Amino acid sequence: MKSVHVDPVFWKGKKVFLTGHTGFKGGWLSFWLVSMGAKVTGYALAPNTTPNLFNVLAIDSLIEKSYIADIRDLAGLQKAMTEANPDLVIHMAAQPLVRYSYANPVETYATNVMGTVHVLESTRTINSVRSTVVVTTDKCYENKEWVWGYRENEPMGGFDPYSNSKGCAELVTSAYRQSYFSGPNSINKVASARAGNVIGGGDWSEDRLIPDALKAFEANKPLMIRNPLATRPWQHVLEPLSGYLILAQTLYEQGSAFASGWNFGPRDEDNRSVQEVVDLLISRWGKAAQWEKEGSEQPHEAHLLKLDCSKARTQLGWVPKWDLETATQKIVEWQKAYQEKENMQEVSLAQINCYLT
Repeated sequence: MKSVHVDPVFWKGKKVFLTGHTGFKGGWLSFWLVSMGAKVTGYALAPNTTPNLFNVLAIDSLIEKSYIADIRDLAGLQKAMTEANPDLVIHMAAQPLVRYSYANPVETYATNVMGTVHVLESTRTINSVRSTVVVTTDKCYENKEWVWGYRENEPMGGFDPYSNSKGCAELVTSAYRQSYFSGPNSINKVASARAGNVIGGGDWSEDRLIPDALKAFEANKPLMIRNPLATRPWQHVLEPLSGYLILAQTLYEQGSAFASGWNFGPRDEDNRSVQEVVDLLISRWGKAAQWEKEGSEQPHEAHLLKLDCSKARTQLGWVPKWDLETATQKIVEWQKAYQEKENMQEVSLAQINCYLT
C-alpha cells in the first residue's frame, strides 16, 4: 500500500472532542487540527508547567471551547461532550509518567483506567460520534525485554503502575468496543493507538529526557542520565499524531474493519539508546552541552522496548517520515526560536508543513 498523508480536506469543519489538549501532544494536535479548519473542543486539567505549549501557542484562543476539568468527573465530561456534539473523539488525557506513578498509583489508575471508561461511556450517549481513538502507549505490552517489536496482538501487561494502567486502558477499550460499539446499529467505531517515546519542541514536562536535557543545556549544566543504555522507540511528536489523524479519519470513513489496536512507532533504526539521543541533541545544540550518569538507585524502568508497525504501514498506509537526526534538529530549532522570542505559531506551523511535504 502506498503511503497515506493527513487529509486537510477531511478535517475542515469536523467537530473534534480532544481530551488532554493542554498537554504537550495535545497542544500540538489541537494546533494541527485548527490549522486544517477543524472545530476543536478540549477537555483537560490546566497545564502543569510554566512555560507550556498550550499558552505559548495560545491554544485557548484558537479552539472552539476549552474545558479545564478532570476526566475523573464523569458527569462533567458527559455534559461537556454533549454540548460539543462531536463527530470524532480523540482521548489523550492521562497521567503520563512512570516514576510519578510509583509515588501516586491510585491517581494514576483513576486517571488512566477510569478516565478511559468515562470517555467511552460518554460517547455511548452521543449519536453524533462516528470515530473514537483512545491513545495509550508502547508500555502497555507485557515487556519481555526481547529484541523484536511488539505486535498489536501481544498480551497487555506493564511492570509499573503507569504502564499497567495503560494496559488496563487497552483492555477497557477492547471490552467497550466489543460490548457497545461493534453491532450493526453502532455508528461509533473505536480504536486504540500505541505510540513510542514522543519528543518535540515545546515539551517542558517534568522527568522527561528531552525537556531535562534542554533545561540543563540552557543553564550550562550537565544533564544527569539515569539509564544511558536503555533503548526506546524515539519519534518526533508529529509522527504519532499523523497516525492518530489517519486512523480517526479511516474509522470515520471505512468503519469497523479498522476498529482495533494500532502501533505508531519509528523505524527500527530509530530504536536508540538514551545516550545516543542525548549525544545527537548535544551535537545540534553545541556550546558546552554535556551529560553525566546519575549514580543513585532508580525504580525499575524497561531497558528494551520496540514496536512492530507493520499493521499501520500495510493497512493504513502510515509510515514514519522523520528519522531521529531530523527529529532532534527540529527540537533544537524550535527551542532556539522560542529563546529568540519568535512567533511560535508560525514556527510550529512551518514544522507541520515541512513534515507534510
